[in-house]
Amino acid sequence: MKIYRAITKFPGGLMVIPLLLGAAFNTFWPQALEIGGFTTALFKNGALPLIGAFLFCMGAGIDFKLAPRSILQGTAITATKFGMAVVFGVAVGRLFPGGFLGLSALAIIGAMENTNGGLYAALTGQFGTETDVGAISVISINDGPFLTMVAMGAAGLANIPFMALVAVIIPIILGMIIGNLDDEMRQFLVKGAPVLIPLFSFPLGAGLNFRTIFAAGLPGLLLGLMVVGITGAACIIADRLAGGSGVAGAAAASTAGNAAGTPMAVAMADPAIAGIAAVATAQIATSVIVTALLVPLLVTWVAKRNAARSAAAQVAPSVA
Repeated sequence: MKIYRAITKFPGGLMVIPLLLGAAFNTFWPQALEIGGFTTALFKNGALPLIGAFLFCMGAGIDFKLAPRSILQGTAITATKFGMAVVFGVAVGRLFPGGFLGLSALAIIGAMENTNGGLYAALTGQFGTETDVGAISVISINDGPFLTMVAMGAAGLANIPFMALVAVIIPIILGMIIGNLDDEMRQFLVKGAPVLIPLFSFPLGAGLNFRTIFAAGLPGLLLGLMVVGITGAACIIADRLAGGSGVAGAAAASTAGNAAGTPMAVAMADPAIAGIAAVATAQIATSVIVTALLVPLLVTWVAKRNAARSAAAQVAPSVA
C-alpha cells in the first residue's frame, strides 16, 4: 500500500488526514483514546510536547541572520489579523447590536484574531521556510483571550501573558542556538521535523468534535468562512509586503482550538455579555473545524501559485 503517497497527494495531507482521524475518534469512539498509558499520552494528550519538539527542530534550521525577517513577518501577520478582527467585530457590534446573521461581535473577534499555532507550524513546515516557521514566535501573542479582551474593551483583566509568549519562544531559540553552533546538528534536527507533523496532528484533532458543527448551525460555518476568506486575504498581502511568499499569511488564517474558551473568559470580565457567550463558544468551535479543513487548501494553492510563478520567471530569460 502506498499510504504516504496517498496522504501527500491531499492538500496539507500530513496535517489534515491525521487531524480528521483524531476528530473522528474523539467524536464517535472517545473511550479508545482514554485507556491510559502511552496510548492516551500520545494520541490524546501529546500535541503540546510534540509541537514543542517540532519547533525545536525547525528552530535549528533558522540562521541567526534570518531571525529579524521572521520577526517582521510575524508582526505584520499578527497586526493584520488583529486589525481585521477589530474592524469587522466592532462594525457588527455598533451597526447590529443584536448580531449579524446570527454572529455577535464577540464570536467574530474571538474567532478572527486567534491563530491555530499547531496548524500554522505544520503547514509552514511543509510548504514554507524556516523563516516562516520562526514567525510563530510573534504570531503566538494572539493565543488566548487577551487580544479579544482588548478589542472588546475589557481592559480590567487585560494583562499581557508575557511568560506564555516566552514559553513558546524558548524551544525555537534553543534550536537556533544548537543549529548555528553545529551545522551537522542542524541537518540532523531539521530532518526530524516532518516526522512530527502527523504525530502531533492526531492529538490536535482529538480535541475537536464534529458534532459542534451541527450545534452551531450555519452561523458557525459562516464564521469559519469569514476567518479564512477575510483574514486569509489580508494576511497573505501583509506577509508578502513583509518579504514573505504568502504561505505564512495563508497558514495563519485559522482559528485556534483554545479560542473556544475565549467567550467565557471575556464574559467573566464583562457579565453583561454572559448571555451570548454560550452561543459564541459553539460558533467559534465550529470555526476551528472549518478553518482546520480549509486553511491547508489555501496554503497549498498559494504554494502552487508561487511555484508556477517561479517556473515562469526561469523560463522567461531563456526564451528572451
